[in-house]
Amino acid sequence: MKMWILAVLAALAALAVGASAQSTCATMKWAVCDGTPCTCTLLVGNGTKQPIDCTALVPKCFLMKAEMDRARRGQSTRTIGGKQHETAIVDNDGIYDPECENDGKFKAKQCNNTDVCWCVNSAGVRRTDKGDQTLKCEKLVETHWVRLQLTHKERPTKVNKDNLKAAIANELNSRYKLNPSLVKEIQYDPDARMIVVDVKKEIGERISDLSRVAYYMEKDVKVLPLFTDQKRNFTPSVDGQDLEMEKIIVYYVDEEPPTITMKHLTGGIIAVIVVVVLAVIAGLLAVFFFQKRQRKYKKTQQREMEQM
Repeated sequence: MKMWILAVLAALAALAVGASAQSTCATMKWAVCDGTPCTCTLLVGNGTKQPIDCTALVPKCFLMKAEMDRARRGQSTRTIGGKQHETAIVDNDGIYDPECENDGKFKAKQCNNTDVCWCVNSAGVRRTDKGDQTLKCEKLVETHWVRLQLTHKERPTKVNKDNLKAAIANELNSRYKLNPSLVKEIQYDPDARMIVVDVKKEIGERISDLSRVAYYMEKDVKVLPLFTDQKRNFTPSVDGQDLEMEKIIVYYVDEEPPTITMKHLTGGIIAVIVVVVLAVIAGLLAVFFFQKRQRKYKKTQQREMEQM
């Protein structure tokens, strides 16, 4: 009888351990995991529970919807460099409530629940001027190149530049499951403590989602990790020493150039452009009149010489 009771208790203990092991989602700290078999879901608005795969990074579109939902409910969501290409764009519009496809991809047209709409790339970043509900976005343009501009914290010893690329690539693979072969180039400015990482895939490749890596990395550096484990973030190890980051800027290059024009620039930017253009015109006019005056002076001088 005692043996039977012990066996039952052991079985219950095993079930409890198994349930606790499945109660968290490693790649999403806001997920809720329950049921048999255990399923993890993420609240994305209006009580909707979006099933997610906790063995991989969660799609950025679902993450943004979850952030907006938490913000509406008053829950916490946030506690060398420059463009690598003339068509590179930066996410200056901030977070919005996106429309997602069933697989987590962004819909090409976004309106943020308003009458103002725009087209986005596969990273959810605006790539056109804003319009009304009649705006047409023919397709979702893929982002194939991401530049991560990082600034690391001060450290007592110099960073070994030769070992930096391997350290960055290894950490990107270990933390975000990014294929190290996609890390094409790393530049380093020791005076500015700036590291520029170019992550690039072939045009047409649809397996790697660079937007997920960039978004998780932004949270690691700027705010708090999206992972359940809050004890560490993106910290590559160079020669046995951790390299902690304090700033990040992400630039996106799409397979097709963006179509953002000047018509929606802010008044301040337009004023600056107008002032610069007027200054250039004034300078050109000054040069023109000076040259005209010089020619007139030379002709007058020549006539005086002929009379003499």
